[in-house]
Amino acid sequence: MSNRFIGARQTTLAREIQLTGTGVHSGAPVSLTLHPAEADTGLRFLVTKRGRVIAEIAAHVANVKNLTLCTVIGDEAGTTVSTVEHLLAALRGLGIDNLYIEIDSKEVPIMDGSSADYVEAIDRVGIRELSEPRKYIKVLKSVRAEENGCWGELHPHTGFRMDVEIDFESPVIGRQRLQYEMSPGIFRHEIARARTFGFMSDVEKLWKAGLALGADLSNTVAIGEGRVMNPGGLRYPQEFVRHKMLDAVGDLALAGMPLLGAYRSYRGGHRLNSMVLQALFADASNWSVVQVPRTRTTRAPMPVATSGIAIAAE
Repeated sequence: MSNRFIGARQTTLAREIQLTGTGVHSGAPVSLTLHPAEADTGLRFLVTKRGRVIAEIAAHVANVKNLTLCTVIGDEAGTTVSTVEHLLAALRGLGIDNLYIEIDSKEVPIMDGSSADYVEAIDRVGIRELSEPRKYIKVLKSVRAEENGCWGELHPHTGFRMDVEIDFESPVIGRQRLQYEMSPGIFRHEIARARTFGFMSDVEKLWKAGLALGADLSNTVAIGEGRVMNPGGLRYPQEFVRHKMLDAVGDLALAGMPLLGAYRSYRGGHRLNSMVLQALFADASNWSVVQVPRTRTTRAPMPVATSGIAIAAE
């Protein structure tokens, strides 16, 4: 067995991935290409038009432009990419640090409403380890955000722990809570296949607003008449809270690096997840950048702080 600390080095894809799908809100076709990238690139969206790159947008909370129904990032010129959370969840969940995400639309394809298709595509090509040490955002102080009875918190922790609770009036969902010490294995087997969900009663309102034009039973768990309307039912026990955890993994990927911290939320969503990250970065004493030594002798070392490193939105 290798004595090198697992996760010590940055990663990217072993080779390029091409995917196609439909935007859940726009209903428009989307082509997506995931390109391997060198160390310290981070996760970056390359928006194309007629084959030419018109914008490069770093996946960072400083670039969030909208949080209505999905997470939207953009640049100062007004170019945006929406519904980024399921793809980012797959990348962060499987431990991919560096990638160029080329997209010819304003919306990441919904695929089957979860991260499963992205995970399967990544597993087919594999992940390549790079030579540079992995860097983390380490939570040094607890931070909290709350709004309308919903709240979220980040606390210091040696790994990446998720504790997500939802509470819906609908008896089909009700109150559900799930806790995991997150790892690629946990994400792949317990979280990745959980689909987005919605109520049939909301569909007409969304259509009138020009949203959910690509939503159907192939990519959304639909709740109506006091039951799940999808013929196959649910994929997991507590699929609803699992999907909320999936969304949170994707939204927290906008920290720009993997987090070392424990996340707890109650009745959260995209807006609250973003608010917690904003609270973290509001004070430089709340966090630091750390990296793991490349080798060890008898046991795995803890991440060590690196001086003079700060996070900047690009």
